[in-house]
Amino acid sequence: MDGPLAGVVVLDLGQIYNAPYATLLLALAGADVIKIEPLGGELTRARRSINLGAGMGFVILNSNKRCVTLNLKDARGRELLIDMANRADVLVENFRPGVMDRLGVGAAELRRLVPALVYASGSGYGQTGRYRDLPAMDLTVQAMSGAIASTGFVDSGPVKSGPAISDFLGGIHLYGAIVTALYQRAVTGRGATLDVAMLDSVYPSLMSNVGPFIGAQIEGGPPPPERTGNRQGGLAESPYNVYPTKDGDVAVICLSEAHWRALTEVMERPELVTDPRYADKAARIANMDEVDALVAEWTAVRTTDEVFAGLRGTGVVCAPARSLREVIADPYFRERGLIEDRDVPGMGTVPLIHTPLNFVDQPRIPLDAAHDLGADNDDVYGDWLGRSADQLSELRADGVI
Repeated sequence: MDGPLAGVVVLDLGQIYNAPYATLLLALAGADVIKIEPLGGELTRARRSINLGAGMGFVILNSNKRCVTLNLKDARGRELLIDMANRADVLVENFRPGVMDRLGVGAAELRRLVPALVYASGSGYGQTGRYRDLPAMDLTVQAMSGAIASTGFVDSGPVKSGPAISDFLGGIHLYGAIVTALYQRAVTGRGATLDVAMLDSVYPSLMSNVGPFIGAQIEGGPPPPERTGNRQGGLAESPYNVYPTKDGDVAVICLSEAHWRALTEVMERPELVTDPRYADKAARIANMDEVDALVAEWTAVRTTDEVFAGLRGTGVVCAPARSLREVIADPYFRERGLIEDRDVPGMGTVPLIHTPLNFVDQPRIPLDAAHDLGADNDDVYGDWLGRSADQLSELRADGVI
């Protein structure tokens, strides 16, 4: 089934989460993505030998890709990659800077041979700058970006974000850069060399925390706390928190006076609207602890469902704080098409993810679960590149593919 990127051929040398998520988005937009792995398999595929859960990321992030193996340390392997690059539109990799150059197939060399190629590199700290050569994983980029410093409570130490925000924000920006470069190429005919750093990608997400720091510096005032728990990062809204219920927790936010009036009506505390301590946002922010205590007193004697049901339809921003089990099982994601429950050989039913990018007037591309290691070697190297059966046998025997 055709998608918006039908006809685009992508060589995916990505590993773990960052580049594989970018190429998953490309594949589910219709691109022909060829995942190129070392002979032992990509790192997250290899994690399956430790336990099934450790390798589940590979299964979920590598749907709709053709899977081949290739030894780039062998000259014949590099020759195969160059042959593929001549037929491809995009090459994506997220090795440490310099790895592909040392192998002789970096951006400068491949774009010299294939000027129209879009060569996209994802990395922790970019191909330039003082941090270029630092090894990077999601945790360390969270630490470098300030994401860890801004997560947690005032009286706690820094805490990493539960989601792999650095990997996936980097992957999303990498996807955006690739699609932008493809548009440029369609207009000008020029290829591109793309350099997308995870650190650069995380920083803009800290606006609620960074903004108040910058403002304090300009105004000469004291800096705000780095960590605000479940309160708004800039402490600029109240109520804005996660409150306890009889059976869990619920998030409640009032962004306007209308929200506050609606909340007090549901709480059956209309007098709070005219109480000078809570009468407007500035007053509520000044008395934030008291506001939180009032809301928590109301939520604590009700179930999460009761609080959520009471506030739905009022305009008050509210949601239950759900467990992973609840989230994964939520029919919403099936209704939206983000999750599809598919039978995966050797695993049973797996909730695979589709793209969050919806083209309303086009049907979704059917999911094809991640292929086995090297499953498409004959298809890609034989049918696509034209290597004979004897040549393929020799390449296998010599450890090239």
